[in-house]
Amino acid sequence: MSAHAPGPAEGPPPSWTPRQWGVLLVLCGAIFLEGIDIAMLNVALPAIRADLGLSTGSLQWVMSAYVLGYGGFMLLGGRAADLFGRRRMFVFWLAVFLAFSGLGGLATEGWTLIAARFVTGIAAAFMTPAGLSIITTGFAQGAQRNKALLFYSGTAAGGFSVGLVAGGLLASAGWRWVFFAPVVLCALILPAALALVPRTARP
Repeated sequence: MSAHAPGPAEGPPPSWTPRQWGVLLVLCGAIFLEGIDIAMLNVALPAIRADLGLSTGSLQWVMSAYVLGYGGFMLLGGRAADLFGRRRMFVFWLAVFLAFSGLGGLATEGWTLIAARFVTGIAAAFMTPAGLSIITTGFAQGAQRNKALLFYSGTAAGGFSVGLVAGGLLASAGWRWVFFAPVVLCALILPAALALVPRTARP
């Protein structure tokens, strides 16, 4: 009886290329951005209410507007990534996220802040499925992709945890920094995304 020779599939998983590492860092940066954005705002709500003189209902809408935009457009975001391109949707909505986070920091009235949070939620709803799709198409199925997804999901959870601490520190200096800090981070991620995220399916 001849011994069974191991097939190619039984070999070690292919290692990541430098381009893949770069793409993953960009995508993890974006999901980290979403996590800290939500957490920091949560901490800053009392300061926002006191400064803008918001009612309880208006303050609730500051949080709910983001959730409404995010939840309402998530399915459309996934479909848009398939139709118009993952890279295009990711980069475009990352730029929208940057712009409306800045608008939130400049808001002097409650309705402006609520509108900014709604559009920021929509931007996140388009970015998240586009980023996930870039991972699933840019990393080989199996151990390579699973490892990338593990990094991605872990970064999202870490962003929320860091945001709770950072939000308290920034809110003590002024609640507007809770919005300007994501703008700075987003401004760093955006050019990296333009340079590293490929136009084709694979990095």
